[in-house]
Amino acid sequence: MATVAVTDATFEQEVKNSDVPVVVDFWAEWCGPCKQIGPALEELAAEYGDKIKIAKVDVDSNPNSAAAMGVRGIPALFIFKDGAPVSNRAGAAPKAALKSWIDDSI
Repeated sequence: MATVAVTDATFEQEVKNSDVPVVVDFWAEWCGPCKQIGPALEELAAEYGDKIKIAKVDVDSNPNSAAAMGVRGIPALFIFKDGAPVSNRAGAAPKAALKSWIDDSI
């Protein structure tokens, strides 16, 4: 499964009402570290398949979701399970570190 673009309008449906755990990446086009982790998140989305969903929220176009989660810097990553955040981390990280964090959280 590829990453899913999520908006303020679809956040509740795609993230909070998801049947599988969701990794939410709050990012922006101008953010260098966000671009660094983008390919790793795409690869992880393919590797996990239907077991998890990886959602990307552009904070410039969708400020309400970021504000509701208290995002102050990007990239900001959250894992939602059963509709609630269970873990979060900020900043870029290598793919192996992201995978380990996801595995430990779900």
